[in-house]
Amino acid sequence: MYSYIKGELTKIYPTHVVIETRDGVGYEIQTPNSYRFQHQLNQALTLYTSLVVREDAQLLYGFKNEEEKEMFLSLNKVTGIGPKSALAILASSTPDEVKQAIENENDQYLTKFPGIGKKTARQIVLDLKGKVKITDLAKQDVLQVASPDEQNKVVDEAILALEALGYSKRELNKIKKALQASSIDSVDEAVKYGLQLLIS
Repeated sequence: MYSYIKGELTKIYPTHVVIETRDGVGYEIQTPNSYRFQHQLNQALTLYTSLVVREDAQLLYGFKNEEEKEMFLSLNKVTGIGPKSALAILASSTPDEVKQAIENENDQYLTKFPGIGKKTARQIVLDLKGKVKITDLAKQDVLQVASPDEQNKVVDEAILALEALGYSKRELNKIKKALQASSIDSVDEAVKYGLQLLIS
């Protein structure tokens, strides 16, 4: 229904962002790791969107590019994978990393994500192998330094974002000290680093 939405990024939450269009409508859009848009707060932003209609809700999902959107749509068609699981996978991986795991039948990689067991990982491979095209793997981002007070706030917000993706408090408590010791200065980077720790 909506191919993309373009407007001003007005709010960022652990599970979603709000984009206000020129006509004054604010769209609540679920995204993988919403804090990766932090540097674009109060600026123009385009998100490629997919509307998912359920019995109890109509939810709008948004992505940085069309490749990420297509990967979400492909994952969402797999039996046992819902939008939340698809978002969790894309929050911690690039579309090409997921595609490589599928093409290499790397079930072990896929089971590292919340809500993905061996049976579901096998189903992802069976349904999508040979149907996804690999482009370029994303480069790792450079970690930056933050002050202790800023660091605590960054870590707390990152933990909330990771919890929204489906990770348990027990899993998050295991990585909290590593996040606090990392000296990362943005929630986006803290979420990415946290996801690396969780799936390693």
